[in-house]
Amino acid sequence: MKKATIAVTLIALGTAALAHGGVKNKDVMARMEVMKTIGDQMKIVGSMAKGQTAFDAAAANAALTEVAAQAAQIAPMFETQAEDPKSEALPIIWQQWDDFAKLASDTEIATEALIGSITTEADLAPALGKIGGTCKACHSKYRE
Repeated sequence: MKKATIAVTLIALGTAALAHGGVKNKDVMARMEVMKTIGDQMKIVGSMAKGQTAFDAAAANAALTEVAAQAAQIAPMFETQAEDPKSEALPIIWQQWDDFAKLASDTEIATEALIGSITTEADLAPALGKIGGTCKACHSKYRE
């Protein structure tokens, strides 16, 4: 994966953290916290891939473990159609629920398959590409 693609993925995930201020609906806030946690874990792996932090296989695999655990919570967090002006979730989620839930599951499955596979620094970019692709598939369709 190109460094530019890694940067775009990290920027997209990082912007969610800025959106949390002023959220009033507790269900929306809970969803945002799950996404923020995923973004934070992806930043750990991304910073290693970009050479900003030292490579640490255990930390990278731990981050993937947390991403998978949080990804498992995505669909359940959206079961209630909660709205808030700060939410970036599009209403189409609930109109196309089966597709949305599948895409959320794809992220969990792809990430689980990668847990333990990060043994060298060269493993980071392909892992980010796989996970980032699943995130993008959902975000491009169901997120403002």
